Amino acid sequence: MNRIDELIERWDRDASGELAPEQYRVCIPIEDAAKIEALAEMYPRRSREQIIADLLLAALDEVVARFPYVEGERVIARDEEGDPVFEDIGRTPQFLALVHKHVQEAGG
Repeated sequence: MNRIDELIERWDRDASGELAPEQYRVCIPIEDAAKIEALAEMYPRRSREQIIADLLLAALDEVVARFPYVEGERVIARDEEGDPVFEDIGRTPQFLALVHKHVQEAGG
């Protein structure tokens, strides 16, 4: 993916959906705060809040991507060769259900 595609993808992602009404305030180790300050200095057109939000989004995407697939017994589809695709009974479906629940509770 080239830089323009990445930029458009990020703009689309940022433009879609509502912002959460909650604000999260966290205390982080001084070394990590220094890293955020360094990034803010290196990228002066990005606010500290934007940098933190971007890092958090990237970390959340990475966490979800690393949830292992755990094959269940129920066939939910067939692939292009006709082989069965089994439901995932690992953490991903639980996580997605909880995300959906919290989005609904937030009015989304």
